[in-house]
Amino acid sequence: MAFESESSPVKEQEEEEEEENQAPSHHPSAPFDEFFDISTTVDPSYIISSICKLLPPDSRNSHDSRGVDACDDSTVSTKESKADEAKECAASLPEDRVSNPQNNNFDAMDTHDDFDEKLAHRKGQDEGLCHRVERPVASVGEEAWEEYGCILWDLAASRTHAEFMVQNLLLEVLLANLTISQSVRIMEISLGIIGNLACHEVPRKQIVATNGLIEIIVDQLFLDDTPCLCEVCRLLTLGLQGSEGVTWAEALQSEHILCRVLWIAENALNPQLLEKSVGLLLAILESQQEVAPILLPPLMKLGLPSLLINLLAFEMSKLTSERIPERYSVLDLILRAIEALSVIDGYSQQICSNKELFQLIYNLIKLPDKFEVANSCVTAAVLIANILSDATDLASEISQDLPFLEGLLDIFPFASDDLEAQNALWSVIARLLVQVQESEMSLSSLHQYVSFLVSKSDLIEDNLLDHQLDDRNEEHEISTTSGTKFSARTISLRRIISILNQWTTSKDHIAKNNLVGENHANDGNVERLLDCCRKYVE
Repeated sequence: MAFESESSPVKEQEEEEEEENQAPSHHPSAPFDEFFDISTTVDPSYIISSICKLLPPDSRNSHDSRGVDACDDSTVSTKESKADEAKECAASLPEDRVSNPQNNNFDAMDTHDDFDEKLAHRKGQDEGLCHRVERPVASVGEEAWEEYGCILWDLAASRTHAEFMVQNLLLEVLLANLTISQSVRIMEISLGIIGNLACHEVPRKQIVATNGLIEIIVDQLFLDDTPCLCEVCRLLTLGLQGSEGVTWAEALQSEHILCRVLWIAENALNPQLLEKSVGLLLAILESQQEVAPILLPPLMKLGLPSLLINLLAFEMSKLTSERIPERYSVLDLILRAIEALSVIDGYSQQICSNKELFQLIYNLIKLPDKFEVANSCVTAAVLIANILSDATDLASEISQDLPFLEGLLDIFPFASDDLEAQNALWSVIARLLVQVQESEMSLSSLHQYVSFLVSKSDLIEDNLLDHQLDDRNEEHEISTTSGTKFSARTISLRRIISILNQWTTSKDHIAKNNLVGENHANDGNVERLLDCCRKYVE
């Protein structure tokens, strides 16, 4: 008995140590396996184990029926055996639902990526962490699947982990789940994981190479679940933006699928879903040359321009009635899509000739407080420039609208780093000022113009100081009445000089119209603006 009493504490200590070493099955904390050729803060064996946990129930049962649990963490200790384990897991799936693992080719992995750095870098890049949504209570099995799926969703944001996952048949496992699962939460997580994988070149190529996967992804457009639709739109956008965009475009080109895409954008009440669906349309419009010819003709036939203009009208009504920050990005994406369409040969006329569209962006430019929607205003200015280049008669109609001209000048600070937008702004200003006939204006109208220009002299001067560009760098050129082409900026400055000179030479007449006091108050500022403009013209 004395021996037993002395050994009991030893036994208890051994049992406690054994319990501490046994990590819980739902979150094993196995030490880093030196046999895996991957630099990471996460044990690769844990990643593979998590992949196996995502196997559909039928696949797991087939393992149990053989009396072998191929996903048992304790049975594997080397990279080769872990890879074999994953292949064994995937091999148990129905053969018609997964591609042959032997046909999958992978590029060599970069073993020097830092996981923590990657996770920090991905913040704000739309590879975001998965978020739980209000859904019916899931079964215990589904809750466990969700836990492992969310872990892999987050880890897939790292290129190193993403490449390691596809090497170990994650795509085949997800394909099986997308094929047979009835759970929208499982669908969402599966699409989210694939979406993060698609952010990296090698996994994106493997997505395309996995037989039947793209078709299954496209089919998810017909789900009626908002989070799932958000993820599938994000995934399709990433696919179209990659080097394999043609393959994705061919999978989307049927009319009933494109009708569904437009229907989602038109009927989405959730701002995030609207943003993702419009982002998908924008990806098509801005895609490589091989993609647009496949998808743009049927989309135009189905009424894409009208849809975009209707969406813009709705967002503008929201903007003027109430400021909702989560809708600002939607407004910007819609404007970018319309702007992209306005420069595509063969389709631009439908945009540039639409009077409703012009009025909407015209009102946006005149909006007094632009800071919160600065990006949208910059895009609207570029779009106005594109429209005026086709519909030149519009310039004469709005040339006397000083609030509109003021709105254009107010956009300059927001476009300080965008040369194209700067050129577009000068182009619109030049087209407006060319229409001004200062010699034929009444003295009061001329005074209003001069007072307005002087009030914006700081904006004009700051822009000229920040962007001392040669005329050869100006993308927008406008022909004068003599047929000579000058940069839009040069024309604008010459017109400002002419207007100010007309004011200066009319002082005697101004005095007779009781405007002497205002004239004297503006003299110094007028000369300052004149000197600034002359400096950059001469």
